[in-house]
Formats: sequence, C-alpha cells, structure tokens
Amino acid sequence: MEDFQHKNSKPEFRNSEPNKKDDFIFGLRPVLEAIEAGKTIDKIFVQNALQGEIYAELKAVLAKYKIRPNYVPVEKLNRFTRKNHQGVVAFISDVPFHKIENIIPELFEEGKVPFILILDRLTDVRNFGAICRTAECVGIHAVVIPEKGGAPINSDAIKTSAGAMYNIKICKENNLAHVVDFLQQSGVSVFAATEKAQKLIYDVNFTEPCAIVMGNEETGISKEVLHHSDEKIKLPIEGKTQSLNVSVACGAILYEAMRQKLTKIN
Repeated sequence: MEDFQHKNSKPEFRNSEPNKKDDFIFGLRPVLEAIEAGKTIDKIFVQNALQGEIYAELKAVLAKYKIRPNYVPVEKLNRFTRKNHQGVVAFISDVPFHKIENIIPELFEEGKVPFILILDRLTDVRNFGAICRTAECVGIHAVVIPEKGGAPINSDAIKTSAGAMYNIKICKENNLAHVVDFLQQSGVSVFAATEKAQKLIYDVNFTEPCAIVMGNEETGISKEVLHHSDEKIKLPIEGKTQSLNVSVACGAILYEAMRQKLTKIN
C-alpha cells in the first residue's frame, strides 16, 4: 500500500498467483465436476481462444456460479502442470467465499453493528494473512477482496493468518466501488486509509456501522474506490520514514476502532 509502506522498500514476499504446491485440479471435465460439486474456486486459468463442446459447457457453468476465469497463454498453464490440462487449471480454496450483500442484512437483523474491512488489490500473501489474523481478533465481520488482482487464498496466506481465515467471512467481489456504494446505501460509512487524508484515525467515529479500506502495497487505494468512500483517514507519522507496512498500518487502525467500540460499551 503506497500510503503506508515505504516506497523504496521491497516486500518480504509477494505472489499474486497460486503456488504450485497448493491444491489444484486440471482438465475440462474434472474442473467442471468440481464446480458443480460445490468446491470453492480461488482462481481459474483458461487457455486463450479455447473452444470445444465441453468448454462451452464449462463456460456456462462458470457464468452460472459467477466465476470469472483468467484467460492466459498455454505457456502459463504449462508452468502449473506438464500433464494434459486441456487448457484449464483451477485452484481450490479451503476457505469458502461469501457475498457482502447477504452478510450486511444478516448483521442488522441480528442487532449487530457492521464492521467490515475492504482490501483493495493487496498482492502480498503474508500481508494478507497477517491482516486477516488481526481482523478476526478485533471482530471484523467480513473481509472483502477483489475477484482479480488480489493475493490468492492459499496455504501461505492461511498459515500466516494462524488459521484465522477459517473463522472470518471472506467476500470475493467483482467491483469494489460497487461494494462501497452498496455499503453506503445500507447505512455503513466507508473510511479509506490514505496518506493524502486530512483527518487522523482518532478524529472519526468507528462505533457506528463502518468499513475500512486498505490499499495495494505499492499504489494504494484505486482512484475509483477512493472517490466513492465517505472519508479519507490517516495515521500520524512523526519520524523520517513517511510510511508503514500495510499490515502494521491496518492493525493500528483496527485497534483504534476496537478501542472506540470498547470505550462506548463501557
């Protein structure tokens, strides 16, 4: 995240694609059957210009379950496996995905104050895992990530989260700006964390229904999401290093929100 990470520093580990060691399946029919069986698809890669009767069937199933494939050259698929993949490789996630439009009404019906975290295109799986661990600890109800451009839900992410991903709802959404709009229409305020903000995190109210947006490690929050957010907030920085690692920054913001909530209760 450009806003809180030193621009000249390099992240310890970055991987926007699934690891080869993670659970994946390949072949048109096996992938088709896995989806129909209810397996959670983290990412699916399809060879460019793939055709055929079975692929047409797979394409229809992908549309039915709103799974968006990544179209890639065959060389990329060959890097995943040298076996007969038939132009399709899918990575399975142990973590189920949810829809934010289902979660928010449920929270209000249960009398809970929605507390949501949106991660805009974070690519470092260790940052992602660490953030999910903190989010679960402070009582975040759901973590929203984009369908494309974000870190995979793989074994590294789950391990770094210390298993927290099994205890928190992860929402994969196609358009984060639309998510922001939906949250606002539902009565949830959306705060975007950026160094361009005027307000400090201590000057906003986190005790009401709210969502916090954290951005990509290098480019920060996308302009579209930033524009749609209610307010921009930032952490105070007094040292010469003018930014923080995104997982550290996120932890500081989430715990300020938790402090406010606990103070209000007490």
